[in-house]
Amino acid sequence: MILAKRLCLSAMLLLAASIPAYAHVGIGTTSSFTAGFMHQFSGLDHMTVMIAVGLWSALKGGKAILAWPAAFVGVMLVGGVLGMLHMPLPFVEPGILASVVALGLLVALAVDLPVSAGIAIIGLFALFHGHAHGTEVPENAGGLEYMAGFAIATALLHATGIAAGLGLGIRFRGLARAAGAACAAVGVGLVSGVL
Repeated sequence: MILAKRLCLSAMLLLAASIPAYAHVGIGTTSSFTAGFMHQFSGLDHMTVMIAVGLWSALKGGKAILAWPAAFVGVMLVGGVLGMLHMPLPFVEPGILASVVALGLLVALAVDLPVSAGIAIIGLFALFHGHAHGTEVPENAGGLEYMAGFAIATALLHATGIAAGLGLGIRFRGLARAAGAACAAVGVGLVSGVL
């Protein structure tokens, strides 16, 4: 557990010192359901985080299987509304990058936290992701269709992670953890500008 804390702290410090990726604002059309849905499949940061939430939920099991993905989608939508209202939120891009590394490490290390602690961690990262999506919506667009699209795509990516985690089961738990390590590696790649 001490190693996990040190790895998470090191990753967060690295991300705090990094230059933001600015991977979201102003990218593509942001006023339709299809645009919102497809946006979640447009970048490694989106896909890895959403699948990692599902994998971590499956590794934890029990109430986490529904609670953690639901928390992510719900808080992401709140963040989206805040972004649409142009309410400032500091460290959005570093927070998104931190989510890729941290959630990957949580899966890779199979960190077993109480469901409520997982909700808090996932909710924080979801707020950053949602805010970035909300700021993409143009002033003259309602954005509800776009938000519905990215919410449904997010839920599907969570379900993919859950299905993979449950499908691998206890016998192949190491593969789920390896996927978490790959997620963390993607995050480091994004931070360093390699990806």
